[in-house]
Amino acid sequence: MKIGIWRIKGWEKDYLESALKGHEVSFFEGDLNKDTIPSDTSFEIISVFVGSLLDSEVINALSNLKLITTRSTGFDHIDLETAHKKNIQVAYVPTYGENTVAEHAFALLLCLAHRIYEGYDRLREKGVYSFEGLEGFDLKDKTIGIIGTGHIGQYAIKIANGFSMKVIAFDAFPKKDLNNELNFEYKNILDELLSESDVVSLHVPYIKETHHMINKNNILKMKKGSVLINTARGALVETEALVSALEGGHLAGAGLDVFEEEDVAKDELGYLLSGSDKSDLKVVLENHKLIDMNNVIVTPHSAFNTKEAKTRILNTTLENINSFIEKGEAENLVKK
Repeated sequence: MKIGIWRIKGWEKDYLESALKGHEVSFFEGDLNKDTIPSDTSFEIISVFVGSLLDSEVINALSNLKLITTRSTGFDHIDLETAHKKNIQVAYVPTYGENTVAEHAFALLLCLAHRIYEGYDRLREKGVYSFEGLEGFDLKDKTIGIIGTGHIGQYAIKIANGFSMKVIAFDAFPKKDLNNELNFEYKNILDELLSESDVVSLHVPYIKETHHMINKNNILKMKKGSVLINTARGALVETEALVSALEGGHLAGAGLDVFEEEDVAKDELGYLLSGSDKSDLKVVLENHKLIDMNNVIVTPHSAFNTKEAKTRILNTTLENINSFIEKGEAENLVKK
């Protein structure tokens, strides 16, 4: 079987290379998109990460393609309609780091609550050893609103209970008896959760229905002085609305591992030279505002980035590939 694997290097490349002996495997350090389509387009199976963009042009160029397996829980970077029309199977990693991403969400929250980065920056950059002006807040007895009670959301609930927080949650499809099992209260209306929470943490996938679920129409319904944490997908939050709520003092802070248009931030010069949409450029500029705010903690989409989590991702990807080769159908298929 001819396999192409993108955005892979180091020990991860060695791991997959060893596991896929007997197949013709090509590895690429960069992402796959319309500008990086290889000269050899005869791959039957490809594996990509979230930085790749598999639009119709890319998929149609790979004329022999039978399986796309993304090493991520999200698959909004793949044109599913084109893939399914061409009878190309699309597989993903449904869970790999529920604890990993939830831990990162609380790392962001603790940095904000205890003003850790501000204290570190003051010491390192100014040489000032003083706690004046760095008063924070306890997590104990605060109310945290978890949006999305899937694998990651459930682990976040467990951690929140460990901090003696009051936990409320919203999910479009509440899971029966889960609230009793994990000691939290479901809210039937999102606005109720927003208005009652000292901290709101997002743990939902990015689909059409969740685009800008936090937006200019509801962000001011969040409790004044509350904090927003997003380790899910950038486009769940309307960037302009978040900037406005922070600048106006309605929100006390935000912890973000994801941005809207975050791929543009990696190559802004190329983006500007391409003459891309001005509305997207506005989002990029708003992202810069967030990065420069003292009450915003930003990490570069790295919540997943532990060796344990990446090993689980690779193992699930291998399950998807081997199942397809042996049975003709991959494990963990994205439903049509």
